[in-house]
Amino acid sequence: MEEEASKPFVNGGSVQIRNDHKSSRKLPNFLQSVNMKYVKLGYHYLITHLFKLCLIPLMAVFITEISRLTPEDLYQIWLHLQYNLIAFIILSALAVFGSTVFIMTRPRSVYLVDYSCYLPPTNLQVSYQKFMDHSRLIDDFNDSSLEFQRKILERSGLGEETYLPEALHCIPPRPTMVEARQEAEQVMFGALDKLFENTKINPRDIGVLVVNCSLFNPTPSLSAMIVNKYKLRGNVKSFNLGGMGCSAGVIAIDLAKDMLQVHRNTYAVVVSTENITQNWYFGNKKAMLIPNCLFRVGGSAILLSNKSGDRRRSKYKLVHTVRTHKGAIEKAFNCVYQEEDDNGKTGVSLSKELMAIAGEALKANITTLGPLVLPISEQILFFATLVTKKLFNAKLKPYIPDFKLAFDHFCIHAGGRAVIDELEKNLQLSETHVEASRMTLHRFGNTSSSSIWYELAYIEAKGRMKKGNRVWQIAFGSGFKCNSAVWVALHNVKPSVSSPWEHCIDRYPVKLDL
Repeated sequence: MEEEASKPFVNGGSVQIRNDHKSSRKLPNFLQSVNMKYVKLGYHYLITHLFKLCLIPLMAVFITEISRLTPEDLYQIWLHLQYNLIAFIILSALAVFGSTVFIMTRPRSVYLVDYSCYLPPTNLQVSYQKFMDHSRLIDDFNDSSLEFQRKILERSGLGEETYLPEALHCIPPRPTMVEARQEAEQVMFGALDKLFENTKINPRDIGVLVVNCSLFNPTPSLSAMIVNKYKLRGNVKSFNLGGMGCSAGVIAIDLAKDMLQVHRNTYAVVVSTENITQNWYFGNKKAMLIPNCLFRVGGSAILLSNKSGDRRRSKYKLVHTVRTHKGAIEKAFNCVYQEEDDNGKTGVSLSKELMAIAGEALKANITTLGPLVLPISEQILFFATLVTKKLFNAKLKPYIPDFKLAFDHFCIHAGGRAVIDELEKNLQLSETHVEASRMTLHRFGNTSSSSIWYELAYIEAKGRMKKGNRVWQIAFGSGFKCNSAVWVALHNVKPSVSSPWEHCIDRYPVKLDL
């Protein structure tokens, strides 16, 4: 007997629970399943190592022929080279020139030296009870809205120790510009202080600075606040990305990577955060109340380098970044939309079609990413299935590539339980693969673009990151966008000093009763 996890969904302004019970289910043929598993593993091994297997007999033939050469044969080869000295010199010069051009024009490696995630003070923690008590004390919410928030909160996957900014702990709340600036400073400077302390980097050595925050973009900018705080040098290349949603962290990494291809021997710092103080919704439109229940305080700071000398001390090397934008489609553009309700209250509205649109964005993203990361065996299977379906009009299910063959760890944006559930199902991942995402959502909530870094910190804190392991960071954001970053571990990675999981990792994973 198997019971599927209950999932909340919005229908007509109310949250309902869907439970599917199966009183009986025929057991699968385990022997056949195991046999097929080993057949598939053998196939993947054969295709992956096909070139090496073909190379073995060629090398054997080559060595055999070399062993048959006599001293007279070697002397004849030397005479032949002497008579063709000019051709030999020209070919050698071309080889040297070609090698030089290749070395000078190849993309520079980008290393992740270290990163840090902001851990708010315990006085900013908000339990379910405190959240609801404060909501009741605010006159803006009617009974229906309060009940809606309670149901969403209880089934959200968030725990009792997430954080809200100080301004929202006050009664009445203080969503002022001053409070919003204070939240931004606490998060950004808190993460950067730890980063500079752990890496011993002088802030004036930073050549590129990229800051992303979707909903709070004051003047001077957040990047200017950092330049002022740490007295960065005058020619620093600074960028401030706004309005790009929860996927902006990967966009910021991609931008920093491009800048490091242009500017030699320098460091880039990426700061990813979101600001809640001025973006709390005080109305009764249910589609705009959901972010109140999910979004929490958080932020990260990442130090990147293109210096070859930093490889030894760096944690990861950036392998790929793939960005997908579905903004040309109206439904995708409008599915996460900041607007005013009928009473003039501003908030972010989430469409009921959000998950379907996210699925389409993910499909487009992995279509581009797949050929870059999947083993050739998976690509052959996918191509063969596609050709068979097209030519013979066969009723074949589309072959879903096994991304577990390409990646060892998955950092899925902790946007909500439904997001994690859908990716677990569609990518055929195990509970262990999505554990970091679920536990990050439980401990810290949806910290927007920085959530993928809390997840990476979780994997490190568990001691699971080994040399050569590949990590896939997947993020979704308004627009609508799906972005991916792929990293490879350069050694067995230990958690950074002052990891956000430092004092609580022994309690995780926790069992979620949803």
